[in-house]
Amino acid sequence: MESLNKKYKRLRNFHQAKWDEEIIFQLHNPGEKGLIVNRVETQIEHMTGDGISEIPESMLREQKPGLPEIGQMRVLKHFLRLSQQNLGADFNIDVGQGTCTIKYNPKINECFVRDPRESDVHPMQDESTCQGTLQMLYEMHEFFKEISGLDRFSFQPSSGSHAILNMASILRKYHEDHVDGHQRDELITTIFSHPSDAAAAKVLGFKIITLHQEENGLPSVEALKRVVSERTAGLFITNPEDTGIYNPDIDEFTAIVHEAGGLCGYDQANANGILGITRAKEAGFDMCFFNLHKTFSGPHGSGGPAAGVLGVTKKLQDYLAVPVVDKREDGTYFLNFDLAHSIGKTRQFYGPIPVIVRAYAWIRSLGVEGLEEVARIAVLNNNYLLSKITKIRGASSPYSAGKHRIEQVRYSWDRLYKETGVGTHDVALRMADFGFHMWSSHHPFIVPEPFTIEPTESYSKEELDEYIEGLQRISDEAYATPEIVKRAPHHSVVHRVDHSVSDDPEKWAITWRAYLRKHRDRLVEEDVQIEG
Repeated sequence: MESLNKKYKRLRNFHQAKWDEEIIFQLHNPGEKGLIVNRVETQIEHMTGDGISEIPESMLREQKPGLPEIGQMRVLKHFLRLSQQNLGADFNIDVGQGTCTIKYNPKINECFVRDPRESDVHPMQDESTCQGTLQMLYEMHEFFKEISGLDRFSFQPSSGSHAILNMASILRKYHEDHVDGHQRDELITTIFSHPSDAAAAKVLGFKIITLHQEENGLPSVEALKRVVSERTAGLFITNPEDTGIYNPDIDEFTAIVHEAGGLCGYDQANANGILGITRAKEAGFDMCFFNLHKTFSGPHGSGGPAAGVLGVTKKLQDYLAVPVVDKREDGTYFLNFDLAHSIGKTRQFYGPIPVIVRAYAWIRSLGVEGLEEVARIAVLNNNYLLSKITKIRGASSPYSAGKHRIEQVRYSWDRLYKETGVGTHDVALRMADFGFHMWSSHHPFIVPEPFTIEPTESYSKEELDEYIEGLQRISDEAYATPEIVKRAPHHSVVHRVDHSVSDDPEKWAITWRAYLRKHRDRLVEEDVQIEG
């Protein structure tokens, strides 16, 4: 181990804090106060009432909520301890979250989001009092018309998957309005497009046809032709796909589907390497969406907060969810609910405004040239990693051997596993010992022992070299002393998780109350504090 440490000079001496921390409900101490609220002064109560008696009885709780009682200092310590057990893009070199575009989020944009002139806007207030927010949304609409070439945009979707659901809803309603909706019940996608492309359409009743890859990692034109028919409602596809390979025949794909009477939806969650270089319009798409919370610098948030901006061509603009933001002749902005074929509301209010504010600031700061530079640096970083990782013993990049990729690569540790018994899950846990994250969650393993890395434009060459050195060291350990890797992590808070729990609903507990119901007897036996 001493010689290995000398060999890898870039790797940091990392040891993460690990606290044996209870959940906050277990810290409950009856009578302990975090905040004492003063009684309302008699004069104020006389003028305003007690604040309770006017609430309808049906809305009042029969008993107080079971919240933990805990002092401020203990609350602070609790959450700071938990924070020390996290890694993230602002803390470590987090290039391993392939397909998810983990990138630097400019901190000045957080100031804009927290400015009371924005953060205090209420969705129910009159539109005449929030013209600035509406102007921003309208200008974002204009930006994305240029970025994509499409004609009308909605910022209502709460995420990329929600935007896909909106696309699927438009697809279904469009065909219903054109007589053959009952017939067009098949949606075509590809195995390396995002799973939500199939899942969102499936939720709405479409039958899913999935095209698999050829030797070059892409589905063929001939394969598409074999499945297109009078039942084809449309095509939802990611390009570049999650292998990082761009499909050069994409305009032929869309032409074939259009000829059959279908519509084409472009999943542009992987757009970080093509901004300013390719557009949905020239590829022949009728719809597309972008992830503002990833590609356009909003924090990823591990599932939220998110925003999926959805665009359509002129023939579909009246199908968008309402409202959309429009501009009057007098220069004022308003929410337009009057779309003839709208799929209706798909979100209670207009959209996730804080995410949109961040993206707006990012676009304005970069401009046209800056957006293209983002793409070019992301592609450069990715192909630098490709050239280095494929030289590491046990690692490979299936498909399109020797060719450049766009913004990411789905690599494989298959050879490492066959030669040492060390698999991708082992490597991911060992990477945590160095403060890194390696994305390996791609089930089923179509690419055996996969790991997908997307470096984006945010990381310097020095940081990428440090990350590569971590992978190189683990490869050397696997061939020399594989048990070191198989027993990892040694210095990180993460541990080896029994994922079988995820497959057994009897073991699920989404809330503390549900956890108590399922495990109260055991907790009592172990003398665990469970009040609250």
